[in-house]
Amino acid sequence: MLHTATEIIRRLRQAGHLALLAGGCVRDEWLGRKPKDYDVATNATPQQVIRLFPGAMTVGAHFGVVIVRLEGEQIEVATFRTDGSYEDGRRPNSVNFSTPEEDAKRRDFTVNGLFRDPISNQIIDYVGGVADLEKRILRAIGDPAQRFQEDHLRLLRAVRFATVLDFEIEPATWQAIVNHATSISKVSSERVREECIRLFLHPSRLRGFDLLVNSGLMLHILPEILALKGVEQPAQWHPEGDVFIHTRLMLSLLPAEASLPLVLSVLLHDIAKPATFSVDETGRIRFNGHDKLGAAMAQRILKRLRFPNDIIEPTCTAVEHHMVFKDVKKMRTSTLRRMMARPTWPDELALHRVDCLGSNGNLDNYHFMLGKAQEFAQAPLIPEPLLNGRDLIERGWQPGKELGQLLKQAQDAQLEGVFVTREEALCWLDAHSPASK
Repeated sequence: MLHTATEIIRRLRQAGHLALLAGGCVRDEWLGRKPKDYDVATNATPQQVIRLFPGAMTVGAHFGVVIVRLEGEQIEVATFRTDGSYEDGRRPNSVNFSTPEEDAKRRDFTVNGLFRDPISNQIIDYVGGVADLEKRILRAIGDPAQRFQEDHLRLLRAVRFATVLDFEIEPATWQAIVNHATSISKVSSERVREECIRLFLHPSRLRGFDLLVNSGLMLHILPEILALKGVEQPAQWHPEGDVFIHTRLMLSLLPAEASLPLVLSVLLHDIAKPATFSVDETGRIRFNGHDKLGAAMAQRILKRLRFPNDIIEPTCTAVEHHMVFKDVKKMRTSTLRRMMARPTWPDELALHRVDCLGSNGNLDNYHFMLGKAQEFAQAPLIPEPLLNGRDLIERGWQPGKELGQLLKQAQDAQLEGVFVTREEALCWLDAHSPASK
C-alpha cells in the first residue's frame, strides 16, 4: 500500500502539484507500527485529482476528499484545507482549500498532524508532533476545548489513542476532556460504538476502561458500569471487593486476544447485581436472578449502542448462563454435552475462568470442564440421533406432546451412553413403546 501511495504522490508531482503522506500513517511509521492505511494530502483540487486518476470516487469531494484506485489498492487523497465553523459537533459547515501548514493546524492531535515526503523521506512538522511522539504524549492541536467542540467524538478518540499507543494525555488536553465529557452524549451511537470496539479489543483495554471512568466519559456511554461501585458482595466468595472492583479485575485478567462478545460479557455479566441486591434472614448478601435480568439488561444496553445481533446474542447468552458453572459437577452428561455444544461455549468457559480468578480464585469447576472436554473429544458432542419420530410412530405413538417428550428422553439416553448403536436404540424404544406398558 505504501508503494501505491508513493506512486500517486509521484504522479501528482509530475503534474505540478505538492503531495505528501499525511496523518496516522506518518505517526505509525515513526513509532515502528504497521499503518492500517496510507492517506495522501495534496494542493490539487478534487477535480484535478480525478482528471489524473480516472475512476476515482468522489465520496468526500465536498470536503476535498476522493478515493483513488490504483494497482488494486484504494488510497484516500485529500486536498489541503481549513475548516469553517462546526455547528453539529461533527463536521465543518464549509471548507476552504489551503496550505499544508493550515491543514495540519485544523487536525485533532499533534501526533496526527504530521506529513512525510516518501521520496526524500523528510517529515514535515508544523505542530510539534515529532516532539510529542518522542515524549509519548497525546496533545490536542491549538486550543483543546475548541478541538473537542468541533468534533465531540475526539473526546473518545483521545482515550482510544492514549490506550492503543500507550501515550500519556497532556494535562490541558485531559482537563478539556473532563470538562466536555458530557458532549459525547451528542454523538451518534454508531460512532461511539466503533471507538469502544477498537478500545476494548486492544490488549491495553484496562487502561482504556480506567480513562473512560476517570474522564467522565463512561457516565455518558455506559452509566450502568458506574452503578456497580459500592455494591457489596459476600466476602466469602468475593474477597476482592465490590462489583465494580470485581468487574475491573476480570477485565485485567483477559488474554490479550479476546473476542468482542467475551469482553462485553465481562463488562456486563454482573450488570444486574445492583438491581437484585438483597440480604437474607441470615445476613447473607444475595443477588437472586441477576444472571437472567443481566442478560435482559445487556441486550438493552447493546441495542442502545447499536451493536449488531451477531454480537448481542452471544454476549447475552454468556451473561445468562454464567452462574450455571457452580452446578456442573452435578449435571447429567446429556446436560453437559448440550451446554458444551453451544457456539458460545469457548467464550462462556473463558468468562467463567476470569470470573473465578477475579474473585475467590477457585478453578475446580473450570478444570472439571476442561477434563470433560477431553473426555468428549473422541466423538461429536451432539451425535446424529439414533431414533426419530418415524420410529416412534411405527411403534404405536401418536404425533403430539408425548412423542416429543420421548424423543427428548431418547436423545438424553443416547448422550448418556445408555445405547450406542441403532439396534440398542430400538431395543430401548421397544421397552418404552405403548405396547410394553
